[in-house]
Amino acid sequence: MDCKKALVEAEGDFDKAISILREKGQKIAEKRADRDSSEGAVIAKVNDAATKGVIVSLNCETDFVSKNDSYIAMARQMAEVALGTSSKEEFLAAEYEAGMTVQEKLTEQTGVIGEKIEIGGFKTLEAPFIGSYIHGNKIGALVGLSGASDNAAEVAKSVSMQVASMGATTLSYKDFDPEYVASETTARIAVIEKDNIELGRLGKTLKNVPMYISRMQLTDEVLAQATEDAKAELKAEGKPEQIWDRILPGKLERFISDNTTLDQEQCLLDQNFIMDEKQSVAQYVASKGDATVVGFERVALG
Repeated sequence: MDCKKALVEAEGDFDKAISILREKGQKIAEKRADRDSSEGAVIAKVNDAATKGVIVSLNCETDFVSKNDSYIAMARQMAEVALGTSSKEEFLAAEYEAGMTVQEKLTEQTGVIGEKIEIGGFKTLEAPFIGSYIHGNKIGALVGLSGASDNAAEVAKSVSMQVASMGATTLSYKDFDPEYVASETTARIAVIEKDNIELGRLGKTLKNVPMYISRMQLTDEVLAQATEDAKAELKAEGKPEQIWDRILPGKLERFISDNTTLDQEQCLLDQNFIMDEKQSVAQYVASKGDATVVGFERVALG
Protein backbone atom coordinates (compact mmCIF):
# COMPACT_ATOMS: atom_id res chain seq x y z
CA MET A 1 0.00 0.00 0.00
CA ASP A 2 2.86 2.38 0.78
CA CYS A 3 4.32 1.69 -2.68
CA LYS A 4 0.93 2.32 -4.29
CA LYS A 5 0.50 5.60 -2.42
CA ALA A 6 3.99 6.67 -3.44
CA LEU A 7 3.21 5.96 -7.11
CA VAL A 8 -0.04 7.95 -6.88
CA GLU A 9 1.80 10.86 -5.26
CA ALA A 10 4.48 10.65 -7.96
CA GLU A 11 1.80 10.56 -10.67
CA GLY A 12 3.09 7.24 -11.97
CA ASP A 13 6.76 8.28 -12.06
CA PHE A 14 8.54 5.15 -10.76
CA ASP A 15 11.87 6.86 -9.93
CA LYS A 16 10.10 9.68 -8.13
CA ALA A 17 8.04 7.13 -6.16
CA ILE A 18 11.27 5.46 -4.98
CA SER A 19 12.58 8.86 -3.85
CA ILE A 20 9.37 9.42 -1.89
CA LEU A 21 9.77 6.04 -0.18
CA ARG A 22 13.39 6.85 0.67
CA GLU A 23 12.40 10.17 2.21
CA LYS A 24 9.71 8.43 4.22
CA GLY A 25 12.22 5.78 5.26
CA GLN A 26 14.69 8.41 6.46
CA LYS A 27 12.03 10.05 8.63
CA ILE A 28 10.96 6.71 10.10
CA ALA A 29 14.59 5.70 10.64
CA GLU A 30 15.23 8.88 12.62
CA LYS A 31 12.17 8.24 14.80
CA ARG A 32 13.07 4.59 15.41
CA ALA A 33 16.83 5.00 15.78
CA ASP A 34 16.73 4.01 19.46
CA ARG A 35 14.48 0.96 18.91
CA ASP A 36 15.80 -2.56 19.49
CA SER A 37 16.36 -4.50 16.26
CA SER A 38 17.22 -7.91 17.70
CA GLU A 39 15.16 -9.96 15.22
CA GLY A 40 15.98 -10.58 11.58
CA ALA A 41 17.66 -13.06 9.25
CA VAL A 42 21.27 -14.26 9.32
CA ILE A 43 22.63 -15.48 5.98
CA ALA A 44 26.01 -17.12 5.30
CA LYS A 45 27.32 -17.28 1.72
CA VAL A 46 30.43 -18.84 0.19
CA ASN A 47 31.78 -18.08 -3.28
CA ASP A 48 31.93 -20.73 -6.02
CA ALA A 49 35.63 -21.36 -5.42
CA ALA A 50 34.96 -21.94 -1.70
CA THR A 51 37.78 -19.55 -0.82
CA LYS A 52 35.76 -16.65 0.62
CA GLY A 53 32.68 -16.51 2.79
CA VAL A 54 30.51 -13.83 4.33
CA ILE A 55 27.86 -13.68 7.04
CA VAL A 56 25.28 -10.89 6.99
CA SER A 57 22.64 -10.22 9.63
CA LEU A 58 19.70 -8.19 8.31
CA ASN A 59 18.03 -6.96 11.51
CA CYS A 60 14.49 -5.78 12.15
CA GLU A 61 12.28 -5.24 15.19
CA THR A 62 9.81 -8.14 15.11
CA ASP A 63 9.87 -11.86 14.44
CA PHE A 64 6.79 -11.39 12.23
CA VAL A 65 8.78 -9.34 9.70
CA SER A 66 11.87 -11.58 9.86
CA LYS A 67 9.87 -14.65 8.79
CA ASN A 68 8.45 -12.96 5.68
CA ASP A 69 9.68 -14.69 2.50
CA SER A 70 10.44 -11.40 0.74
CA TYR A 71 12.47 -10.22 3.74
CA ILE A 72 14.57 -13.40 3.74
CA ALA A 73 15.02 -13.09 -0.03
CA MET A 74 16.31 -9.54 0.48
CA ALA A 75 18.75 -10.78 3.12
CA ARG A 76 20.05 -13.43 0.71
CA GLN A 77 20.50 -10.90 -2.08
CA MET A 78 22.39 -8.63 0.32
CA ALA A 79 24.67 -11.53 1.26
CA GLU A 80 25.41 -12.03 -2.44
CA VAL A 81 26.40 -8.37 -2.70
CA ALA A 82 28.48 -8.68 0.49
CA LEU A 83 30.61 -11.45 -1.07
CA GLY A 84 32.19 -8.81 -3.30
CA THR A 85 33.17 -6.54 -0.40
CA SER A 86 35.66 -6.68 2.45
CA SER A 87 34.18 -4.38 5.12
CA LYS A 88 30.79 -3.32 6.42
CA GLU A 89 31.37 0.24 5.20
CA GLU A 90 32.22 -0.97 1.68
CA PHE A 91 29.19 -3.27 1.76
CA LEU A 92 26.75 -0.51 2.75
CA ALA A 93 28.08 1.68 -0.06
CA ALA A 94 27.92 -1.14 -2.65
CA GLU A 95 25.23 -1.24 -5.33
CA TYR A 96 22.26 -3.36 -4.27
CA GLU A 97 20.38 -2.83 -7.52
CA ALA A 98 20.53 -0.31 -10.34
CA GLY A 99 20.80 3.19 -8.89
CA MET A 100 20.48 2.09 -5.25
CA THR A 101 23.11 1.24 -2.64
CA VAL A 102 22.63 -1.25 0.18
CA GLN A 103 22.23 1.61 2.67
CA GLU A 104 19.62 3.27 0.47
CA LYS A 105 17.73 -0.03 0.22
CA LEU A 106 17.74 -0.32 4.02
CA THR A 107 16.34 3.20 4.30
CA GLU A 108 13.70 2.48 1.66
CA GLN A 109 12.62 -0.73 3.40
CA THR A 110 12.43 1.06 6.74
CA GLY A 111 9.83 3.31 5.13
CA VAL A 112 7.97 0.44 3.45
CA ILE A 113 7.95 -1.95 6.43
CA GLY A 114 7.70 0.66 9.17
CA GLU A 115 10.38 -0.96 11.35
CA LYS A 116 14.03 -0.22 11.97
CA ILE A 117 15.91 -2.20 9.30
CA GLU A 118 19.71 -2.35 9.54
CA ILE A 119 22.76 -4.54 9.09
CA GLY A 120 23.43 -5.93 12.55
CA GLY A 121 26.39 -8.19 11.77
CA PHE A 122 28.92 -8.42 8.95
CA LYS A 123 31.82 -10.91 8.90
CA THR A 124 34.05 -12.15 6.11
CA LEU A 125 36.59 -14.97 6.01
CA GLU A 126 39.12 -16.08 3.41
CA ALA A 127 41.03 -19.39 3.39
CA PRO A 128 42.06 -22.17 0.98
CA PHE A 129 38.68 -23.78 1.75
CA ILE A 130 35.60 -22.24 3.39
CA GLY A 131 32.53 -24.00 4.74
CA SER A 132 29.37 -22.55 6.30
CA TYR A 133 26.34 -23.38 8.41
CA ILE A 134 23.13 -21.48 9.21
CA HIS A 135 20.91 -22.40 12.13
CA GLY A 136 17.31 -21.36 11.56
CA ASN A 137 18.32 -18.03 9.99
CA LYS A 138 19.29 -16.97 13.53
CA ILE A 139 22.97 -17.97 13.70
CA GLY A 140 25.53 -18.13 10.90
CA ALA A 141 29.04 -19.59 11.02
CA LEU A 142 32.03 -19.83 8.68
CA VAL A 143 35.07 -22.08 9.06
CA GLY A 144 38.29 -21.85 7.07
CA LEU A 145 40.53 -24.88 6.43
CA SER A 146 44.16 -24.98 5.34
CA GLY A 147 43.33 -27.01 2.24
CA ALA A 148 40.58 -28.46 0.05
CA SER A 149 41.00 -32.16 0.93
CA ASP A 150 38.52 -34.91 0.05
CA ASN A 151 36.77 -34.45 3.40
CA ALA A 152 36.98 -30.64 3.44
CA ALA A 153 33.28 -29.99 2.85
CA GLU A 154 32.23 -32.43 5.60
CA VAL A 155 34.79 -31.14 8.09
CA ALA A 156 34.10 -27.47 7.43
CA LYS A 157 30.34 -27.93 7.82
CA SER A 158 30.68 -30.02 10.99
CA VAL A 159 33.03 -27.53 12.60
CA SER A 160 30.77 -24.66 11.47
CA MET A 161 27.94 -26.37 13.35
CA GLN A 162 30.25 -26.50 16.39
CA VAL A 163 30.92 -22.77 16.09
CA ALA A 164 27.23 -21.98 15.76
CA SER A 165 26.29 -24.20 18.71
CA MET A 166 29.09 -23.54 21.21
CA GLY A 167 30.06 -19.95 20.41
CA ALA A 168 33.85 -20.13 20.64
CA THR A 169 35.65 -16.79 20.74
CA THR A 170 39.15 -17.89 19.70
CA LEU A 171 40.82 -20.76 17.86
CA SER A 172 43.13 -22.14 20.58
CA TYR A 173 44.30 -21.52 24.13
CA LYS A 174 47.58 -20.48 22.54
CA ASP A 175 45.83 -17.26 21.42
CA PHE A 176 45.04 -16.14 24.99
CA ASP A 177 46.75 -13.20 26.65
CA PRO A 178 48.45 -14.54 29.84
CA GLU A 179 47.19 -11.54 31.82
CA TYR A 180 43.61 -12.32 30.80
CA VAL A 181 43.99 -15.95 31.86
CA ALA A 182 45.47 -14.93 35.22
CA SER A 183 42.69 -12.45 36.01
CA GLU A 184 39.98 -14.86 34.84
CA THR A 185 41.46 -17.61 37.04
CA THR A 186 41.26 -15.42 40.13
CA ALA A 187 37.70 -14.35 39.34
CA ARG A 188 36.43 -17.88 38.69
CA ILE A 189 37.99 -19.33 41.81
CA ALA A 190 36.45 -16.51 43.88
CA VAL A 191 32.98 -17.30 42.48
CA ILE A 192 33.30 -21.04 43.19
CA GLU A 193 34.57 -20.44 46.72
CA LYS A 194 31.64 -18.11 47.39
CA ASP A 195 29.21 -20.72 46.04
CA ASN A 196 30.82 -23.37 48.27
CA ILE A 197 30.11 -21.32 51.37
CA GLU A 198 26.39 -21.46 50.62
CA LEU A 199 26.54 -25.13 49.56
CA GLY A 200 28.33 -25.98 52.80
CA ARG A 201 25.70 -24.15 54.82
CA LEU A 202 23.01 -26.20 53.08
CA GLY A 203 24.92 -29.44 53.59
CA LYS A 204 25.31 -30.03 49.84
CA THR A 205 28.29 -31.33 47.86
CA LEU A 206 30.91 -28.66 47.32
CA LYS A 207 32.13 -27.71 43.86
CA ASN A 208 35.67 -28.56 42.83
CA VAL A 209 37.95 -25.52 43.12
CA PRO A 210 40.40 -25.71 40.19
CA MET A 211 43.98 -24.56 40.47
CA TYR A 212 44.01 -23.55 36.80
CA ILE A 213 41.52 -22.86 34.00
CA SER A 214 43.59 -23.09 30.79
CA ARG A 215 46.05 -25.45 29.13
CA MET A 216 48.29 -22.41 28.87
CA GLN A 217 48.90 -22.75 32.62
CA LEU A 218 49.59 -26.49 32.57
CA THR A 219 53.36 -26.44 32.12
CA ASP A 220 55.49 -29.59 32.07
CA GLU A 221 56.27 -28.94 35.73
CA VAL A 222 52.58 -28.66 36.65
CA LEU A 223 51.73 -31.89 34.81
CA ALA A 224 54.69 -33.68 36.39
CA GLN A 225 53.49 -32.64 39.85
CA ALA A 226 49.94 -33.74 39.00
CA THR A 227 51.33 -37.16 38.03
CA GLU A 228 53.23 -37.43 41.33
CA ASP A 229 50.12 -36.41 43.27
CA ALA A 230 48.12 -39.09 41.44
CA LYS A 231 50.75 -41.71 42.31
CA ALA A 232 50.61 -40.68 45.96
CA GLU A 233 46.82 -40.98 45.86
CA LEU A 234 47.00 -44.48 44.36
CA LYS A 235 49.54 -45.53 46.98
CA ALA A 236 47.32 -44.21 49.78
CA GLU A 237 44.41 -46.19 48.31
CA GLY A 238 46.50 -49.35 48.41
CA LYS A 239 46.48 -49.86 44.64
CA PRO A 240 49.23 -52.28 43.43
CA GLU A 241 52.07 -50.36 41.79
CA GLN A 242 52.10 -52.69 38.79
CA ILE A 243 48.67 -51.40 37.66
CA TRP A 244 49.41 -47.70 38.10
CA ASP A 245 50.36 -47.30 34.44
CA ARG A 246 46.83 -48.28 33.47
CA ILE A 247 45.21 -45.83 35.90
CA LEU A 248 47.48 -42.77 35.66
CA PRO A 249 46.54 -41.68 32.09
CA GLY A 250 42.88 -41.44 33.10
CA LYS A 251 43.68 -39.46 36.24
CA LEU A 252 45.91 -37.07 34.29
CA GLU A 253 43.22 -36.64 31.64
CA ARG A 254 40.71 -35.82 34.42
CA PHE A 255 43.15 -33.31 35.94
CA ILE A 256 43.53 -31.57 32.58
CA SER A 257 39.76 -31.55 32.02
CA ASP A 258 39.10 -30.08 35.48
CA ASN A 259 41.69 -27.36 34.94
CA THR A 260 40.91 -26.22 31.39
CA THR A 261 37.35 -24.93 31.75
CA LEU A 262 38.16 -21.63 30.01
CA ASP A 263 39.53 -23.45 26.97
CA GLN A 264 36.47 -25.68 26.75
CA GLU A 265 34.20 -22.64 26.78
CA GLN A 266 36.06 -20.28 24.47
CA CYS A 267 38.61 -22.16 22.34
CA LEU A 268 37.19 -23.91 19.27
CA LEU A 269 39.88 -26.57 18.86
CA ASP A 270 39.90 -27.40 22.58
CA GLN A 271 36.14 -27.83 22.94
CA ASN A 272 34.51 -31.26 23.11
CA PHE A 273 33.18 -32.08 19.65
CA ILE A 274 29.37 -31.84 19.73
CA MET A 275 28.94 -34.92 17.52
CA ASP A 276 31.28 -37.07 19.61
CA GLU A 277 32.19 -35.69 23.04
CA LYS A 278 34.84 -38.39 23.50
CA GLN A 279 37.14 -36.29 21.32
CA SER A 280 38.02 -32.63 20.96
CA VAL A 281 37.37 -30.62 17.82
CA ALA A 282 41.11 -30.70 17.06
CA GLN A 283 41.13 -34.51 17.34
CA TYR A 284 38.09 -34.77 15.06
CA VAL A 285 39.69 -32.55 12.40
CA ALA A 286 42.97 -34.49 12.59
CA SER A 287 41.11 -37.78 12.11
CA LYS A 288 39.72 -36.56 8.79
CA GLY A 289 42.96 -35.75 6.99
CA ASP A 290 45.82 -33.26 6.82
CA ALA A 291 43.75 -30.05 6.71
CA THR A 292 43.67 -27.84 9.80
CA VAL A 293 41.28 -25.12 10.94
CA VAL A 294 42.83 -21.71 10.24
CA GLY A 295 39.95 -19.40 11.15
CA PHE A 296 36.26 -18.99 11.85
CA GLU A 297 33.54 -16.36 12.17
CA ARG A 298 30.11 -16.33 13.84
CA VAL A 299 27.13 -13.95 13.76
CA ALA A 300 24.01 -14.39 15.88
CA LEU A 301 20.88 -12.35 16.41
CA GLY A 302 20.28 -10.72 19.78
